[in-house]
Amino acid sequence: MDSFREKIALFISDKGLVRRALFVLAAIFVFRALAAIPIPGVDVGALQTLLAQNQFVGLLNLFSGGGLSSLSIVLLGVGPYITASIIMQLMTIIFPSLKAMYQEEGEAGRIRFAQYSRLITLPLAVLQAIAFLILLTRQGVVPALPPFLFAMNVLLVTSGSILLMWIGELISEFGIGQGISLLIFAGIVAALPSAISQALFTFDVSQLPVYLAFAAVALVSIAGVVVVSEAERPIPVTYAKQVRGMRTMGGSSTYLPLRLNQAGVIPIIFALSVLLIPQMVFGLMATSANPSYIDFASKGVALLNNQLLYGGVYFVLVFLFTYFYTAVTFDPGQVSENLQRNGAFIPGIRPGASTAEHLARVITRITLPGALFLGIIAVLPIAMQAATGIKVLAVGGTGLLIVVSVVLDLIRRIDAQLAIREY
Repeated sequence: MDSFREKIALFISDKGLVRRALFVLAAIFVFRALAAIPIPGVDVGALQTLLAQNQFVGLLNLFSGGGLSSLSIVLLGVGPYITASIIMQLMTIIFPSLKAMYQEEGEAGRIRFAQYSRLITLPLAVLQAIAFLILLTRQGVVPALPPFLFAMNVLLVTSGSILLMWIGELISEFGIGQGISLLIFAGIVAALPSAISQALFTFDVSQLPVYLAFAAVALVSIAGVVVVSEAERPIPVTYAKQVRGMRTMGGSSTYLPLRLNQAGVIPIIFALSVLLIPQMVFGLMATSANPSYIDFASKGVALLNNQLLYGGVYFVLVFLFTYFYTAVTFDPGQVSENLQRNGAFIPGIRPGASTAEHLARVITRITLPGALFLGIIAVLPIAMQAATGIKVLAVGGTGLLIVVSVVLDLIRRIDAQLAIREY
């Protein structure tokens, strides 16, 4: 408790951190204000019915930060930007120059890489806006509009998504934490009061064991996410002694911390983004006048509604994206080169290629349990939904994972800033 009070006192006394925290709160306030501005002509009753009956729309509402629940101008949320980021990360495998830009060119390279992601976001936002507005029009949520007014709605929704991307990047630059994740977190937290009130209003005593079981699983999941996120494998590192004039420098020993889950919550967000694409495509095809399209879409929707298949694909995607994102963000060769440049080495391992191979072998082994755990935690709510038939559990479980991971990351960043100030 005393340590917690000391951290609070340090935080309040640091004007820079306070300014960053206030900036984050102001940005979230602007985001929530934008999420309350609806596009013209929304049928609220039809929208609520669609949200209650369609799990795909519920997950999309999660990524929009709650903007979809009122069909606001930011109804696409950060989905297009996340999709663009996935495309850019995948392209690093195909084009070595992009990988070198991201990993070897430092801050300037990462700025250029982020600029390419922004450029890809714009056409993706336009396509998603057109597709989703057509889907909502066929569902009767939005009235059929003339081409000019429809184009104005597309422009409005696209601009909202780009504006939200800009707000997220401002949070990352001038605030604390990762801006896009914080926006998703803010939307999930903002929806909690209405979700709790709705659950209390529709509470059925016969479902009490189900809700108690879900609460128990949620608590275990939170504890597991905290433990796995904080777990790390220390790699011993020794700095060679260097004689400069009459002084001897170096010779100290430390360690390189490798986290069990290097990717954090990113694999879950990536996996959900990929799963949303076929659901949107099938939804559009189901509203077509072509019978063959309708038949194909109905078969595709039936496959996606198969909880066993959906959960299996979700698990595999989370597992693969955990390895993929770890490989993109952690380059053993680059780490080995930095150690050798600073006169450091791992005891018993030769510098250079041998060190890179050792680090690659260790990170591959420790990522395996982290990826398996993240995949299991991700599909647990879906398994509970399949067992109970309560659709809200799947969306709520995904939101729970994102909230816990974002809070842990935020606490870690604040602790790092406080440690620097204390030092």
